[in-house]
Amino acid sequence: MRIVVAPDSFKESMTAVRAARAMTAGARDALPSCVVDQVPVSDGGEGFAEAVTTAWGCSWQEVTTVDALGRPRMAGFGLDGDRAVIDLASSVGLEHIAPGERDVMSSSTTGLGRVITASVDAGARSLLIGLGGSASNDMGLGMLVALGARCLDEQGHKAEPIPAEFSRIQRIEVEPARRRLEGVSITVAGDVTNPLTGPHGAAAVFGPQKGLTGPAIAQVDGEMTRLACVLGLSQWVSHPGTGAAGGAAFALAAVLGAEITAGIDQLTRVVGLRERLESADLLMTGEGALDRQSLDGKAVSGVLHLARECGVPSMVFAGRVRTDARARRRLADLGAQDIIQISDSSEPLETSLQRGPDRLRRAVADAVRHFSAGDAHSNHASNDIL
Repeated sequence: MRIVVAPDSFKESMTAVRAARAMTAGARDALPSCVVDQVPVSDGGEGFAEAVTTAWGCSWQEVTTVDALGRPRMAGFGLDGDRAVIDLASSVGLEHIAPGERDVMSSSTTGLGRVITASVDAGARSLLIGLGGSASNDMGLGMLVALGARCLDEQGHKAEPIPAEFSRIQRIEVEPARRRLEGVSITVAGDVTNPLTGPHGAAAVFGPQKGLTGPAIAQVDGEMTRLACVLGLSQWVSHPGTGAAGGAAFALAAVLGAEITAGIDQLTRVVGLRERLESADLLMTGEGALDRQSLDGKAVSGVLHLARECGVPSMVFAGRVRTDARARRRLADLGAQDIIQISDSSEPLETSLQRGPDRLRRAVADAVRHFSAGDAHSNHASNDIL
């Protein structure tokens, strides 16, 4: 039997690479003779640049930058001649900020801008930038400032590119940033199709997981709408995908002329996933939390779509399954024969995260045993794998 394992990261529990290894170990526990093809995937968030760099077979460049709160950290990019791949998550990702320290009002994408600058200084003239897993909601202003833009108040004094200072910003000078990237083409690999503002926008949908609540959501949303007008780019606030990474996609597309694409589509092409599925007997994918967002341009839905086109049966594993009947029908339509929750809902989240790799390995082993024996679909969607 030939099995393709193509998981996304299980956030705060294991990277996509570690998840793929755990799935591989589980498959071989159940069926030692099976051939397992590991294809860690990403929809533009954590692990995207690493996966593309590996597929390109190019070098990884380390960069000294800052996290979303401005604290020093190391990040990097893949460089292949005059093209580079970057992901926001490695510099200003949410996973780098401890839950008790998360402060979206003081967070920015400045660290991403520094990595972009380093890649251009290294000779890149074509950038593939993965957006996902952001700790900020600054509509990309921090990134623009790192590239040379200036945010100014009514008196012409500098204002910080963070949501806490949005109301002070009355003018944004973006030409220095545009000149800095003159002659550089940019493709954004986004993980969502949400617009910048509104009920389905960056603040309303993703703000709460970063710490935005109640009145702050409406405030930030309104200020982003106003600032888009200050930039003369109000037509972009409803553009699909501009809400990715707290609105960083807006700055990249509307201000810097980037093309917005689906991150999982970019990655599956780079790693040749379709070709690898054509000779497979089974696909196994997964992510930390399987919910309605998983079906809106995320990695799992993209992988399942390809498997269905190739006629390969598939299984989905998740730390938590939070799908309603409609979402489960959509997953079934995508060919998912099993939806398996690997965690124990009764235990603390921290414990589940720590035990994730072992739980995933055991769940995969159990599923492969059933599959190889020709058992009927087990449909573990509402069951815990203990």
